[in-house]
Amino acid sequence: MKNPFEKNWTNYNNGVPLEDEEVSRLISVVPSGAQFRLSQRPFYLFVHFGMNTATGREWGSGTEKCSDFTIKKVKPKQWVKCAQVAGATGIILTCKHHDGFCLWHSDYTDFSVKNTDFGQDIVKLTADACHEAGLDFGIYVSPWDMHEKSYGTSAYDNYFCNQLTELLGNYGEISEVWFDGAKGANARACEYDWQRYYQVVRDLQPQANIAVCGPDIRWVGNESGKTRKTEYSVVPKYLQNAEIIAHSSQKAEGEAVKSLTSKDEDLGSRAVLAGESELCWYPAEVDVSIRDGWFWNKNDNRTVKSGKKLFDIYLNSVGNNCTLLLNVPPTVKGVFHRKDVRALKNLGKRVEALYSKPVIVEKLGALSKDDEFIDFNFDAPKKLKYVSISENILFSQRVEAFDIYLKKINGKYTKAYSGTAIGSKKLACLGGKACVGARLVIRQSRGTPMLSEIGFYE
Repeated sequence: MKNPFEKNWTNYNNGVPLEDEEVSRLISVVPSGAQFRLSQRPFYLFVHFGMNTATGREWGSGTEKCSDFTIKKVKPKQWVKCAQVAGATGIILTCKHHDGFCLWHSDYTDFSVKNTDFGQDIVKLTADACHEAGLDFGIYVSPWDMHEKSYGTSAYDNYFCNQLTELLGNYGEISEVWFDGAKGANARACEYDWQRYYQVVRDLQPQANIAVCGPDIRWVGNESGKTRKTEYSVVPKYLQNAEIIAHSSQKAEGEAVKSLTSKDEDLGSRAVLAGESELCWYPAEVDVSIRDGWFWNKNDNRTVKSGKKLFDIYLNSVGNNCTLLLNVPPTVKGVFHRKDVRALKNLGKRVEALYSKPVIVEKLGALSKDDEFIDFNFDAPKKLKYVSISENILFSQRVEAFDIYLKKINGKYTKAYSGTAIGSKKLACLGGKACVGARLVIRQSRGTPMLSEIGFYE
């Protein structure tokens, strides 16, 4: 009988080079400090809230007035509590959506919450609630502005940078700046000075990641919670511009998502990277809404995703070398709807349960030639449900293929899972079958595998 463990990274590496100049080039690409921190806090909430909440729209019309913002109460502390219950580590707030309405007291426009009956600075309320609870706080700012008269002129960059300066300078530490590339088909032509925008962020919040239309976090390519079979973090550098040149990176009302480079299946294999002179560390973020819509609408109450569905998305995103940005839109009463709260609570319980029964959790480090495979023996038969594996991404993303075998009670091994890239985290379902041990086999790697941790859970 053929020995299934005969060929591994130490002696075969699936027939590709283990160490050469190209491998050295690929593994020289590593995350920044901010990107690494993000990988350690990979689940956070998106909060779409603003004028569209009051008017019941997904996108504004450009004709709204401050008096249309009829919301009387806003309770960010409830949002924060729900985020914590779900296991999320932060909140990103839509400080200005495409309609141009500002949720803070901007000195550069009258189209602001300061001129409504509510009056209070919602960005400050949210930032304070997050910081008091130890959660990260991030900002979403739409470059497309239907309301601002200078939009489409050279003066608009000054306007936008002035507002960025307000948001980045007045609300404490900002973890992420989310630039949306969406623009309606009838929008005035406007060329954004992206490099200037980035510099404002770097100057005022050097530890913040710039997402989507930005160089630090890439859009996964859809809004349904799906990821690729293999999610690479080392990709061609030109992908940093994929959303900048796109006119629609998310759905308008009744409009389908257009095909973008970000939707290509293979973004980082050796074959793709071989012809690219410039590479970058550009991890994927999965942005998905708990409802069909991004802003709250009572007609979407029936579309709230279940805790089970959200957990599946969690496994497929956080558990597949991505971060998860789950949108939960507050209602016109300024709170998360009870259905959303129930689903978040259920999600939190499922995530907590995933790690609640550890069988073995080990720190590993750099593997050696003696580690052609690694065995884990249990003190009694166990019914394994999950394995969690993390690479030390400070040494780049190296593993390209691996297998997990389970050792049955009779001493024989059966393959339970075959995977490709690992990256910051890989969560794999093992089926709950009884076993007395497990075996990790690295089949292919870019240089010596650098594993941070592996854990088996019942």
